[in-house]
Amino acid sequence: MFFLNAIILGVLGASLLGLGVNLLFFRSLAAVPEPVAHGRVSVLVPARNEERSIGECVSSLLAQDYPDFELLILDDASTDRTAAIAGPLIAGNPRHRLVTGAPLPEGWTGKNWACHQLSQAACGEWLLFTDADTVHRPGALSAALAMAAGARADLLSAWPRLITLTLGEKLVIPVLHILALCWFPMALLQFLQTRPRLAARIPRGLLRSWGGANGQFMLFRRTAYEGIGGHLAVRAHIVEDVALGREIARRIPEGMRLFNCDASRLIDCRMYQSFREVCDGFTKNVRAAFEGDLVTWYLAGGLQFTAFILPFALVFFSSQYRVAAIEIALIYTIRVILTLRMRTSWLGCILHPIGHLMAMAIAIRSWIKTAGAGVEWKGRKYRPSYPPPR
Repeated sequence: MFFLNAIILGVLGASLLGLGVNLLFFRSLAAVPEPVAHGRVSVLVPARNEERSIGECVSSLLAQDYPDFELLILDDASTDRTAAIAGPLIAGNPRHRLVTGAPLPEGWTGKNWACHQLSQAACGEWLLFTDADTVHRPGALSAALAMAAGARADLLSAWPRLITLTLGEKLVIPVLHILALCWFPMALLQFLQTRPRLAARIPRGLLRSWGGANGQFMLFRRTAYEGIGGHLAVRAHIVEDVALGREIARRIPEGMRLFNCDASRLIDCRMYQSFREVCDGFTKNVRAAFEGDLVTWYLAGGLQFTAFILPFALVFFSSQYRVAAIEIALIYTIRVILTLRMRTSWLGCILHPIGHLMAMAIAIRSWIKTAGAGVEWKGRKYRPSYPPPR
């Protein structure tokens, strides 16, 4: 039992330390007093059956005050009113276009194909890929360009506030922030980006594994996007945002820069609108994020269960219940910090063990389904496919 508690306390202590360090470097997007042009931006929205959200998303983008941007929306073979809603909103402005997507080729996921077509149609020096379920407050685009230009970012990935309304959303979705902000070395990557010679001594595969991005808002410098091969390079990858962020991280020795930032005060996103959608969406993504690495999968899953769930059983069934109580206090310290910073559900925070256990159950479902018949999303079936190691 001593050894088990040592592991739990070590993982939780490292998670809390990682969270604290990352948050020091996880800058918040803030509105700028006066919008400044940093080159034309192409705002690119892939949309497939998004009638519930596309109107609010497009309206919020049209209200941006950035001086020089175009808005391109790609209708990816929608069978609902997506095009009928989006089209009239941008009609009459030649800078903004509704693009009809071409049929999905073999070897592509739907979103990657849609984003690739958008990139081919865009004319901006910057490419902003943003999801159709996002809502952007006035000034969000100007704030993102100011930060990207100031940081000399090749990819600026912003993390919106995640809107959760149903119980399943509140319980499961905020678990994402534990994985992203406690376990990924964002601060280390920013340090290495200022010292590319030091970064060159680190194996490229390891550098790549430290990268990541959030597909809800990815602002690329066009030269960098094309330099890593764009969505063409990750055409069959199910979690293309993580893969693209990793490709930028792999190029840090060449001078490329990846920045993740907090946009919770300027951008909202409701990823899913029911527990069924949460379950299917996470099932699609979780295994793909590990790119078939079974060792890391078992290690991460084992540590998550041991450190973030097991103490809630040990406090009742172990003689060392006082130690388990300290572990639970550490867990809730992490959850409270994340809830305050990312403005997520307090109910999800309070019911942490239930939500985290549900997230792990979905992760197991993801591994089983992707190893078998594959996963379905928006009427299409996918089997995970990953780029070869480089």
